[in-house]
Amino acid sequence: METNIRQNDNDELEINLLELFWALWRNKIEIILMTVFGALVAFFISELVMTPQYTSMTSLYVLAKQDNGAITTADLSVGTQLTNDYVVLVTSRPVLEKTIAELELDMTASQLGSLISVSNTSNTRILKISVTYTDPIMARDIANSIRIAVGEQIMSVMNIDAVNTVEEASLPLAPSEPRVKRNTLIGMALGFVLAAGLVVLHAVMDDTVKTSEDVEKYVGLPVLGVIPIAENKEVQRNKE
Repeated sequence: METNIRQNDNDELEINLLELFWALWRNKIEIILMTVFGALVAFFISELVMTPQYTSMTSLYVLAKQDNGAITTADLSVGTQLTNDYVVLVTSRPVLEKTIAELELDMTASQLGSLISVSNTSNTRILKISVTYTDPIMARDIANSIRIAVGEQIMSVMNIDAVNTVEEASLPLAPSEPRVKRNTLIGMALGFVLAAGLVVLHAVMDDTVKTSEDVEKYVGLPVLGVIPIAENKEVQRNKE
């Protein structure tokens, strides 16, 4: 069955979904090859081209105490609201510059800030600081240095009694980026969509007359007869 995209008197396209399916089925080999090709390209780019990135994370707990050492419900509520302020202080210029000086990093404060991400769990006062870098050891050292520097900054600016370490940064054993499996699946999906899209586009744009039904549709006249053509190599060669 040929894929027929017909056009009515009002220049509106009528697309037969079943015929589109058969068009895709006839080109299934090409679609499969394009899908595999997309997956291979994404895999090799992830493995050979993209630079591995390592992520190390540390976390802090900030709590202001009363003079008698007791912790009230108001302290917890206010402290939770101030957590967003602490997040801003993590990437403040004094914290970044202190870390650069301590580790003798060859980068600007802005460049260092782009390596850092800060988050906090809802309704808690725990700050999670993540550092992503090409060197796993340096990623860990930067995270720990940031943790110490921001603790001092929070106590100085916010008048907090203490900033406690919940978890020190550890040495990442495996890269966090690139995600080879995810990228390969994305490449596979893109290859499939591209190949299938080209097949569908070709079917939609193909307005050639292939069957007697097409003649009746386009010309508006009945077909009186059909001349059979022998399907052999010699006739096919002459036809071409």
